[in-house]
Amino acid sequence: MSNLKLEVERTKNSRLQDFDFSNIPFGRNFSDHILVADYKNGEWISNKIVPFQLLNLSPATTSFHYAQSIFEGIKAHRNIHEGIVVFRPEENFKRMNNSATRLAMPQIPKEIFMDGMMELIKLDEDWVPKAEGTSLYIRPVMFGTEPFIGVKVPTEFKFIIMTSPVGAYYSEDVSVYVDEENARATKGMGCAKFAGNYAASLAPVEAARAKGYKDVLWLDSEHHQYVQEVGTMNIFFVKNGNTIITPELDGGLLPGITRDSILKLATHRGYQIEERLIDINELIDEIEKGEITEVFGSGTAAVITYIYRLGFRGRDYLFDTSKYTVSIGLRKELVDIQKGKEEDIFNWVTPIHPH
Repeated sequence: MSNLKLEVERTKNSRLQDFDFSNIPFGRNFSDHILVADYKNGEWISNKIVPFQLLNLSPATTSFHYAQSIFEGIKAHRNIHEGIVVFRPEENFKRMNNSATRLAMPQIPKEIFMDGMMELIKLDEDWVPKAEGTSLYIRPVMFGTEPFIGVKVPTEFKFIIMTSPVGAYYSEDVSVYVDEENARATKGMGCAKFAGNYAASLAPVEAARAKGYKDVLWLDSEHHQYVQEVGTMNIFFVKNGNTIITPELDGGLLPGITRDSILKLATHRGYQIEERLIDINELIDEIEKGEITEVFGSGTAAVITYIYRLGFRGRDYLFDTSKYTVSIGLRKELVDIQKGKEEDIFNWVTPIHPH
């Protein structure tokens, strides 16, 4: 529990009037303010919303050397009533603290994470875009800041929330290459939203792109046999039009909040769900038999991305995404809940400013 009062310093030079809302790339533009909270010697010592600014850090900052950094991804949307809602932020709050535990970092109080995030969005509500397919992406991040290059748990940390108006993460269907050599993350680390997991993915993704694919279908780190994730997303397969198969949460993959939402929606709609080990060889056999009718990924940034080509051992397996029905229906329902076009029967959206 933190008793820190949130201090707010408003910008005197808003960049809003210079921002082109008709051209919004993903993750390159940031709103006027950020939340910054500091932890030192066992307690949170500051909690502020300030104008977006650069950080002043020592070259010896521990996270530069030992990668002690975690983050989250959340979205705020304008609904059809022009109110602003955030999608399932409590789950991100829980997951970030789970990641913090794994990385020997302090727990973030709810007043700093949740209350601070809501105040930040209210302050920068004009940065929430209105066009179809756009949203305000919210990026909490925490990292060790102690200026010490010995290997130990730091005594100083910084927690930041920044926001960014965004368009679509993937603007088209995706091709993926099955990597049988590299892994996105190891068991016990893949379940944390740890910066190092993403750094480890970069070189294999570049190698896949050199082969003509957009991203990688990751297998487990131990056997290089069981499907884990696709790119930075959870992966799903539709079998025979009525069964949705996804890898079980075994500590090697991220417990995605969009993943959980899809499973709940699909169960509600009567689909059969299988969370289990997925052997890549058995999967390919089912694809060759025509039993796998849809392949798609899910995540906060992309929501649902349709996969049209899967490359494995020199052969391409193609999917006609124009005939996808299950994933298209789930995506529409999920987005409609976020936009207020469909009843939120799961109580997933948190209003910022009901109008």
